Amino acid sequence: MNLLNSLYRKVQSLSKDFVLFLFAISFFGFSQGLMDSTFNNYLNETFRISSFQRGFLELPREMPGFLVVFVSAILFFFCSRRLAVFANFLAGIGIMLIGLFSFNFNIMLIWLFIYSTGQHLFLPLNSSIGMELATKNKEGRRLGQFYGAQNLFAIIGSFFIFIVFKFFNFNFRNSFLIAGSGFIFASALLLFMSPNKPMSVKSKFLLRKEYSLFYWLNILYGTRKQIFITFAPWVLVIVYYQKTYIIATLLTIGGIIGIFFKPLLGRMTDKFGERFILMSEAFILIFICLGYGFAKLLFPFKIALILTFICYIIDQLLMSVSIARATYLKKIAVSKEDISQTLTMGVTIDHIFSISIALISSLIWKYFNFYYVFLIGGIIALINFFSASRIIIKKSN
Repeated sequence: MNLLNSLYRKVQSLSKDFVLFLFAISFFGFSQGLMDSTFNNYLNETFRISSFQRGFLELPREMPGFLVVFVSAILFFFCSRRLAVFANFLAGIGIMLIGLFSFNFNIMLIWLFIYSTGQHLFLPLNSSIGMELATKNKEGRRLGQFYGAQNLFAIIGSFFIFIVFKFFNFNFRNSFLIAGSGFIFASALLLFMSPNKPMSVKSKFLLRKEYSLFYWLNILYGTRKQIFITFAPWVLVIVYYQKTYIIATLLTIGGIIGIFFKPLLGRMTDKFGERFILMSEAFILIFICLGYGFAKLLFPFKIALILTFICYIIDQLLMSVSIARATYLKKIAVSKEDISQTLTMGVTIDHIFSISIALISSLIWKYFNFYYVFLIGGIIALINFFSASRIIIKKSN
């Protein structure tokens, strides 16, 4: 009884904005889980594209990430919370259009661009709004909680895909319509959050030398992220011939582990610091990339497949290390107003290089072989390790 009373008092103490953002990020996670589980198989089964085309598809898909700082400037009259409303609504409309009106590959790219614009607009806002709702020196813990909730609903999304594709002969169109509805519902929840103050157009293009290491870490993250998002699932689909429900199963397993891992990662970031967390991530990624690229060359097919499954799950978990980059920025920020704008600029900067690595990697895959793509990923992870070792945070911050 005392435990229930304590839990009730804790829930009562939560602010309205905290609850709204928690539920919004959960529905965002659910829809993202649907998309992550289906999109690569959708491309393969609907359009029969080659690995070369899959790499070049990242140009229209990731271009909104490069443009995000410019789009944010055009929408300067929105505060960050209202921009989050617009971003989720745009993502929802875009993915519904993919499901309903992708009459051919070229038309699908138009809808993909709309969806991706909304998705990328929300990426920096996800962290900045989350840290606004945190107490001082507990930012990592708070982001871990939000990411954990997002992760839990991504599991539900992935598990839903597993069930309906495995047992009910579900189609991609319906899954995209459900995903779009989830994004729009997240948008509606965010609309009820208290608005904050919009930033000037000039501040959207903020670049400071004090944040140079943060920018560099974002560049390395962008290239590493692109290899995971584009080529890791493509290896499973094309090299190992895995179906939609298998990808959904892996995302579900990673998501279940993430329920515990992501809040723990947030607490570890607060306790051990961003330098330790980011160096550890980079070190692990070296072996993950080598596993993706060379497991099939070194082991029998079944063992190689299991090792690749493990690499995929761990890689999925490590994506949440973006918590440490966000809290690092907050600790070195010259002013509080810089945080949201610098996170947005970081997305633009990292996408210059993520688009480039996608195009280069698709050419490498076509003219050489897929394992060279992941060898490059391992080299990037090694550079990231030494770059993260340069992180120094003054205690006065």
